Amino acid sequence: MLLLARIKLDRRVRGKLDASDVVQQSLLEAHQAMESFRGDDTAVQAAWLRQILARNLANAVRDLTRAKRDVRKERALRADLDTSASQLEGLLAADESSPSQKMERYERALRLAEALAQLPESQRDAVALRHFQGLPLAEIAGQLDCTTAAVTGLLQRGLKNLRQSLAEWEDS
Repeated sequence: MLLLARIKLDRRVRGKLDASDVVQQSLLEAHQAMESFRGDDTAVQAAWLRQILARNLANAVRDLTRAKRDVRKERALRADLDTSASQLEGLLAADESSPSQKMERYERALRLAEALAQLPESQRDAVALRHFQGLPLAEIAGQLDCTTAAVTGLLQRGLKNLRQSLAEWEDS
């Protein structure tokens, strides 16, 4: 959840809002509402948690930028969270899997999330925007407020660092 929150948190409010605070609030709300949760599948539960996270992110950003509120962006945030999480699951999942295969994919996803969290913020943002959201370099450059050449460098260094981090984990 923290990775999704970091990806979706608008760069303009990152200095005022910590993604981990929003995740903590979302998990607290999920815990309090667990009795009303009716799903029996981990995918349904993950979607439910993403909805709570999306709502809390939208509310937090809205509170910080109240004069510039745009309801269409709030809806897009929820859709983008679902899309990016689905893309991550799609990268790691096959249609039919055994329980051990599911657990292995889950462990790989955790390792990837941990490795991403260790990257410098600019590299992490560039990698997430490119590979989880599929944005073109020019759009990433606009979001990160840098040139496309700088984005290319961030992606190269970020992916190199990810490979090293994951290789170290495999060797241990």
